Amino acid sequence: MNLVDNLEYNTERPKLHIPEYGRHFQKMVDHAVSVADREERNKVAKAIISVMGNLQPHLRDVPDFQHKLWDQLFIMSDFKLDVDSPFPITSKEVLQQRPEPLEYPQNHPKYRFYGNNIKRMIDVAIKWEKGDLRSGLEYAIANHMKKCYLNWNKDSVEDAVIFEHLKELSNGEIDLAPRGENLTDSGQFLKNRLSKSHKNGGGKKQRNNRNKKRY
Repeated sequence: MNLVDNLEYNTERPKLHIPEYGRHFQKMVDHAVSVADREERNKVAKAIISVMGNLQPHLRDVPDFQHKLWDQLFIMSDFKLDVDSPFPITSKEVLQQRPEPLEYPQNHPKYRFYGNNIKRMIDVAIKWEKGDLRSGLEYAIANHMKKCYLNWNKDSVEDAVIFEHLKELSNGEIDLAPRGENLTDSGQFLKNRLSKSHKNGGGKKQRNNRNKKRY
């Protein structure tokens, strides 16, 4: 009966600050906090860091990883451990700060098959000074637009359609139609796409054949 009365349940134990290290590590850290002598406390802290590093020996001697281990040691002690750390001690307030929310793009482009990156590229091209470099970038953008169009729509598209879309997306700043530009032929894009699909399919076929039994 006495053995049953002395049983400890996790629900009755203090909450672990870093559960990945387990209850025994937490007890080691709690012991380090309770050591009165500072020199002895430093020795115990370094021993705990050494054991923590042994869990991931390939990262044990990396300076950034060592800093992370010391931060975790202070977190497990609820920042009550007073030892000489080889790294600046990160405050509890800094670690508890919530990160800034990420700004997700809220763009809803008219031509989704081009993607948002095309619009960014167009915006960059508009800011460039007119000349050979800008003309080359504009042609590359139009060519990539044609490739995207063919990937998600039909098997062919007139260059005039791409030029019109490019003019619209650039608010009239880029108009390749009067220049008489000729983009890469649709058949070439389709040929490249088919050759890639054949390569991928051929690779799968070979892998499947390896697993077949031979009699």
